[in-house]
Amino acid sequence: MKKDLRSHWSLRKMVTRNGMLYPILGFASCVAFLYMSFGDLKLSANFTKGPRFSFVERNGTQFFLNGKPLYINGWNSYWLMAHSVDESSRPKVSAMLQAGAKMGLTVCRTWAFNDGGYNALQISPGQFDERVFKALDYVIAEARQQGIRLLLSLVNNLQPYGGKTQYVNWAWQEGIGLSSSNDSFFFDPSIRKYFKNYVLTVLTRKNTITGIQYRNDPTIFAWELINEPRCMTDPSGDTLQDWLEEMSAFIKSIDKNHLLTIGLEGFYGPSSPKKATVNPEQWASALGADFMRNSNITNVDFASVHIYPDQWFHGLGFEEKRNYVSKWMHSHIEDCDKELKKPVMFTEYGLSDQNKDFQLSQREQLYRTIQDIIYKSAKKKGSGAGALVWQFFVEGMQEYSDDFGMVPWQSPPIYKLTIEHSCKLARIQGLIQENGNLKQLCSKRK
Repeated sequence: MKKDLRSHWSLRKMVTRNGMLYPILGFASCVAFLYMSFGDLKLSANFTKGPRFSFVERNGTQFFLNGKPLYINGWNSYWLMAHSVDESSRPKVSAMLQAGAKMGLTVCRTWAFNDGGYNALQISPGQFDERVFKALDYVIAEARQQGIRLLLSLVNNLQPYGGKTQYVNWAWQEGIGLSSSNDSFFFDPSIRKYFKNYVLTVLTRKNTITGIQYRNDPTIFAWELINEPRCMTDPSGDTLQDWLEEMSAFIKSIDKNHLLTIGLEGFYGPSSPKKATVNPEQWASALGADFMRNSNITNVDFASVHIYPDQWFHGLGFEEKRNYVSKWMHSHIEDCDKELKKPVMFTEYGLSDQNKDFQLSQREQLYRTIQDIIYKSAKKKGSGAGALVWQFFVEGMQEYSDDFGMVPWQSPPIYKLTIEHSCKLARIQGLIQENGNLKQLCSKRK
């Protein structure tokens, strides 16, 4: 059973809204946005662009920022754009980004897509809803205000928020699709054109709040090609590899400023048969994805891996799952240290609260294991560049929750652990003295 079966991939019951008007959160460091008509963002003449940002770069197995190594403690809130469309829910986005900054987190991964359906960004191929695009503008601008960078994913392998299924349906409905198979997303020339047009539109979008084109905005940490790509109709991996090579080259032809990753789950494929024993089970090597081969593409700047032991194993106890996670992480870090020579980010990790024996202390133990491995790699200047928990949200968002999500401050052990990890990474980077927020946050956590 995989993440595509999780409850959080339902459509989130987004068609209902309670209509309550929440107070607009103000921040002492910035001027409030003026809201005109419902859902329409208007610029304030006195808008401040927030902290000075530089682009994150990659040199070998490490990220660098302003000439110093960068290690990342971050989180997933996939819902930021969807929740920024309506005025009534937009303050929760500000609250989440502000809360992340207060925990010392530096990168948030979120969706920069919603294809077809409710509040779609891309209504049909090449047709965009400006109201929703302005919501994405807001997410980027607000992240900048809070000192948070964004890892923006461009399409879903799964059906929620459209995904590759929507692209295939569009081509089929127009009578130009080669196949009704979801995997035709990867090989149908018409669908490839659809996706390239989408990518071009997003990357060259001029933010209506900041006035900066997305491709020129260092608030964006990196682009992610596709969330959890699989092409099960071609277990050799050739079809997906061809698509990844073409699309990564296309993105780099438009945007040479930003880093690029794929969005892989991390499963080893046919190119590394000796690594198949590290996969959770045999099915993982036959999904059409291939961690080593895919991640070795020239235009891919860093590898991405996910961690969901309770979705991959159902007969193991907690300690066995935790031991497996350690093996899984060390294997990928070693690959990137010695062979790929690129950083690796564990861009999703979580432990379900629906396990029969679940205790909150287990989640704390697993997260500590993951964070300790990142910390030890960082101390050695290794490729383990960071990890992003799935997922955080704020109060009053039950319809966006799942069996992995949490309001971090409602789980004090996780909240404390998160801050401790932020401070440990910041000390390695020598950032505490030059960052007022970190100095205050970490002064009592030595």
